[in-house]
Amino acid sequence: MHIAIGAPGNGEILKDEIRSFLVDDDRVDAVLDLSEPEITYPAVSFLAAQKVSAGEVDRAVLICGTGVGTAISANKVRGVRAATAHDLVTVRGAVENYDAQILCMGQNVIAAPYARMLIDLWLDLRHDPTGSYGPKVDEIAAFESHD
Repeated sequence: MHIAIGAPGNGEILKDEIRSFLVDDDRVDAVLDLSEPEITYPAVSFLAAQKVSAGEVDRAVLICGTGVGTAISANKVRGVRAATAHDLVTVRGAVENYDAQILCMGQNVIAAPYARMLIDLWLDLRHDPTGSYGPKVDEIAAFESHD
């Protein structure tokens, strides 16, 4: 799996923790860190979402202060679904139900050990398009294509 990761300055500490975890994980083939000094959360979110949309990476992790700004920004890229999640139920639902390719977290909201545990779960999760949420994801994609 190829994963992009990114954060502005107010997410750098947690981003570095997660990046290290991903680099050391055998399920991950490559980690592309899109962070740069002075990058804004919208800019890094757009970059990551564009990489996902173009098929250059399979998924992305975005970190900001709360995880909300990165999700809002990433969701502006057509065909991308980003979700803010800080608990097991939401992480699982984001992928299994809604096929979210981008996981957003807040450095001010979640401790690094718990974030690593959620990322560990997230790496194994898959969306089943034949499940009950498949038609709903299709409905969202259809609406988006007419925008």
